Amino acid sequence: MSHALYAGPRARRPALLECVWLDDLPHDVLDHFEAAFTAACKTVAFFFDEDADTWRIEGVREQGEDDATLISGLALAALVSGYAAPPFSRAPVEAEGWLARTAAAFPEQPIGTRFLIRPTHVPDTRRWDRKVLKLDAGVAFGSGEHASTQGCLMALEAIAHRRPRRVLDLGSGSGILAMASVHLFHRPVLATDIDPWSVRIIGENAIRNGMRNFVRGRLADGWKHRRVAAEGPYDLVFANILARPLCAMARSLASSLAPGGTAILAGLLNTQARRVLAAHRRCGLTLERRLVVGAWTTLVLRAPQSTAKQ
Repeated sequence: MSHALYAGPRARRPALLECVWLDDLPHDVLDHFEAAFTAACKTVAFFFDEDADTWRIEGVREQGEDDATLISGLALAALVSGYAAPPFSRAPVEAEGWLARTAAAFPEQPIGTRFLIRPTHVPDTRRWDRKVLKLDAGVAFGSGEHASTQGCLMALEAIAHRRPRRVLDLGSGSGILAMASVHLFHRPVLATDIDPWSVRIIGENAIRNGMRNFVRGRLADGWKHRRVAAEGPYDLVFANILARPLCAMARSLASSLAPGGTAILAGLLNTQARRVLAAHRRCGLTLERRLVVGAWTTLVLRAPQSTAKQ
């Protein structure tokens, strides 16, 4: 299965979590049902069943949270898409249960030619051939098992010859991309997320990897936070979220990149890549590289060298 995750807008970590999901969705209705889930859930993930050629959408939210937003969103998705989805399913998940589930599905894994993602439950062994990232994903996105994260790390390898001075990891999740950047460039990274629990995980992972003074986790809603604006323009921006918010933020991203700056965008299905690329091309960015990992695409975009406004 392939999956991607979006950190949503809830303001605190709940003691108990609830998982809600829809199974057996055809590919051409995903965008509509994605909108319904992201409006109602703390995190949203897609899972592709290759045998059935269908998708599962799964959301995590506070247990007992009002169903009205999700129900109305799903009704609208069914109306617009013409697909009558079955009622959503739900099950309670304690935070500790989610962590155990994450650990069970999270083995040590090499990615590309440079990185090794090592979860906290795997014993430390010295590796000279790879840069090791010790990681506790928790409820944050970024365990390295997701194709979108893998695409970002491989895209980062491809631009390793560049030496960006100002780096932003937007929607950082676990902080994995921020830490990988520090490994390669030895430059500080601003790692932001809209979810407070993710920001805490970023800080813990930075300390665990000896990067406390390099990775600065901040609670921020996209480009709206004053710190995000003040520290730009950026030479390198990661944005591993979803197609819809990527399109909505295209102009903000383009205006916040330094001349010749690089943006690595992910969290989008292969069928969504053209739409995301078009939104950023309209803002003056150009495509440098496209990486495909399973059903997911990573885009590497460049800002023009000229300082002229687009």
